[in-house]
Amino acid sequence: MATYEVEPIATVIGGHTRVQDDYQGGVESIIRLDDAFPLETLQGVEEFSHLTVTWHFHLARPEDVQLHARSPRGNPIWPATGTFVHRNHRRPNQLAISYPRLLKTDGRDLVVTDLDAVDGTPILDIAPYFAQMGPRGPVHQPAWPGEMLATYWLDASERP
Repeated sequence: MATYEVEPIATVIGGHTRVQDDYQGGVESIIRLDDAFPLETLQGVEEFSHLTVTWHFHLARPEDVQLHARSPRGNPIWPATGTFVHRNHRRPNQLAISYPRLLKTDGRDLVVTDLDAVDGTPILDIAPYFAQMGPRGPVHQPAWPGEMLATYWLDASERP
């Protein structure tokens, strides 16, 4: 199998300070572009409402990877599903994709909200979200993701 080496292009500054499952909404953070990239690489990004951000679960360890079927969040009422049916750090490459709302730009800083990565997270890629590149046709899924994520985007200030 081929191996790919990827260098972070940016870092998350501020926002969430610890990993948590729910109450991810309403928190502002900054995606700070590395100095190695000219500012013009961000030219025009402020015209978009949302970004597609690929990031690394940098606080996870390689031994966290689990290559077997298991119930989401360890909850036995939800069916055991395979590794590639989960969206957590237990995936082989420990990568995530988020779609934060872009609030403003300030030089190398992209000020966003609703980014579910923590302070210090390495960002591997940034792109604007194009509605035309989203899913085509009807989207369907089983009931358990909706149940599991019912409080995921609730405002962090409401966390019990």
